[in-house]
Amino acid sequence: MSERDTKLDGCWRLVSFDTELQDSKERTQPWGGAPNGHLIFGSDGRMMVFITATAREPGNTDEKLVALFRTLIAYTGRYRIDGDRFITKVDASWNEAWNGSEQERFYKLDGDTLLVFTAWMPNPLVPGNPIGRAVLSCRRE
Repeated sequence: MSERDTKLDGCWRLVSFDTELQDSKERTQPWGGAPNGHLIFGSDGRMMVFITATAREPGNTDEKLVALFRTLIAYTGRYRIDGDRFITKVDASWNEAWNGSEQERFYKLDGDTLLVFTAWMPNPLVPGNPIGRAVLSCRRE
């Protein structure tokens, strides 16, 4: 296990955020075709993720504030590499339940393209919670 993969160092702009169902391989874009966000891997071993859905409205009501929370992923922590995975020890997150956890992601690096995959797990966004995963595609900035 290595501590870092220096090829990840830098800022990566999110190009797409898909969910994929394991059985059918069907992919959808639950946050729209042009989500906003970045993954940043620092040379000091810290990474940060900030992702928002394509269409969001200002949060001037409780309902809109909840919608903003549900269309955001943001966390940071120190990361390490283990084979084809990076594992982040989360020390700050948009979701308090993630603080102190380890978030494991699989990745494939091809030049200026970074693909990031979550593990296969029940998808809470789909009725019946079929097994699925998130797939992020990023380009180096």
